[in-house]
Amino acid sequence: MKINEVVSLEFLAQMINGLSLGSIYALIALGYTMVYGICKMLNFAHGDVIMVGAYMLSVAMGMLGLPPVLAILLSMVVCACLGVTIERIAYKPLRNASPLAVLITAIGVSYFLQSSALLIFGSTQRKVESAINVSSVQLGELTIGGNALVTLLLTIVLMTGLTWFINHTMTGKAMLAVSEDKGAAQLMGVNVNRTIATTFLIGSALAAVAGVLFISSYGFVGPYTGAMPGIKAFVAAVLGGIGSVPGAMLGGILLGLIESLSKAYISTQLADAIVFGVLIVVLLVKPTGLLGKKRTEKV
Repeated sequence: MKINEVVSLEFLAQMINGLSLGSIYALIALGYTMVYGICKMLNFAHGDVIMVGAYMLSVAMGMLGLPPVLAILLSMVVCACLGVTIERIAYKPLRNASPLAVLITAIGVSYFLQSSALLIFGSTQRKVESAINVSSVQLGELTIGGNALVTLLLTIVLMTGLTWFINHTMTGKAMLAVSEDKGAAQLMGVNVNRTIATTFLIGSALAAVAGVLFISSYGFVGPYTGAMPGIKAFVAAVLGGIGSVPGAMLGGILLGLIESLSKAYISTQLADAIVFGVLIVVLLVKPTGLLGKKRTEKV
């Protein structure tokens, strides 16, 4: 095999890894961008919902002996209920509070979830059996891992379904209305509280799926497992345009590609620095993100 062909295969492999990783970031970023689009708040506890989903997968498959499909569904249900509970207890009373108060509360909820996991499961990382048992696919000289393939396909299905849900259902249209003008939507008969709760439910369920995919690739879960993916997903949401669902998808994919190619061709130690450098560049050059819209605030 020629050197050029080897380089091309390696580049394609890194692109596939980047798309797989970016798909996970995109699923997490959807939770950030949906909540921000409707509530105008940053739910920094969202990354820790990933950790809860991963632990639930471990408990469901390891202790309860459930098959992978049922374990994933249980993880989604638990995380969805957790998201609604967090919104009801922590965020709803602060609906009219200052952004700083909401931000501090979100950080507090994040530490609460991490500390709870630390008390329940301990500080040692737990090995988790992969919920994805798909053989690798051989395309000529290129081998695509089963985890990467399932991650890409599942992400495409979920994002397509979410886009259809938002644009073609009454609940989805209510979410769009609340994101544009909460007061006007309420005057038109939209149940704002239920719409916001539904947003947290969907975002947390998607975070559970992202947690399952992330842990299936890395094999371990700990109390701080969701911290770094959550922060990177926030970067992806800002990159694509915080508040824009297509922007979250695009930002996640781009960030995954940047991280994967940086590790392969620049440095594994500098990859995270490059990822966060992207955030700084975006904020300096185009603060609204790639697909974000500039909003004018009425005072």
